[in-house]
Amino acid sequence: MLRFASLGSGSSGNCLVVEAGDLLGATRVLVDCGLNLRETERRLGRLGLAPADLHGILVTHEHGDHAGCVFDFAAAHNITVYLTYGCLAALREEGKAHDGARTILISSKEPLALRGMEVRPYTVPHDAREPVQFVLSDGQYRLGVLTDIGVSTRHVEQTLSGLDALVLETNYDADMLWGGKYPGWLKARIAGPFGHLDNLESERLLAALDRSRLKHVVAAHLSQHNNRPELARAALARALGCEEAWIGLATQDDGCGWRDLS
Repeated sequence: MLRFASLGSGSSGNCLVVEAGDLLGATRVLVDCGLNLRETERRLGRLGLAPADLHGILVTHEHGDHAGCVFDFAAAHNITVYLTYGCLAALREEGKAHDGARTILISSKEPLALRGMEVRPYTVPHDAREPVQFVLSDGQYRLGVLTDIGVSTRHVEQTLSGLDALVLETNYDADMLWGGKYPGWLKARIAGPFGHLDNLESERLLAALDRSRLKHVVAAHLSQHNNRPELARAALARALGCEEAWIGLATQDDGCGWRDLS
């Protein structure tokens, strides 16, 4: 069995929990930890989990909304952190990494086995040192995670084809971004090739995948200033030819509840 839930998703903090195996022999990991220590603990409890139930933290990249609490949480609860060399180097330079947590370096080109879970990192264009995203599997079902990417690539689309579930960035609506109050440099950064995907770009990416096995699609990392849930859902629903209500939504405050693949 594979299942996943979001503790929160957005520019103020991202954290996803993924579980593989049955309840008695499950492997559980966090993908990113951008919420503060106590809030991460509280939101895990909301899902019926404690920090002691976790077996690792997978880090996509060093930005604070994804890695701001990784080392503090890992050190507090004796959890191993898995991240690329570039990500670790960037966190050390920023003073966010410390020796209180055990780290294991991963390659964007090599899968890893984490107890009963298979983890495949893959590269994405984003303005970070060595960013990756992940496909996670129990050997039967596969979940793809894709946030913080400026433009889609053939490699990304090949990696995400044939999934059973996908957590997909729908960061902004282009009209809202360009007509909004952000400074010009920030608008250009968000909309640039190493920034984020807008709703229509996410729609095009989803439409390019083999979607024949998809049972769950969750819109994630929505901007609180430059997007609206109904716009994100509508875009992904068009790609799938489904009702908008079928598209899940991971919010900043509530994340999303458990989605099961079994």
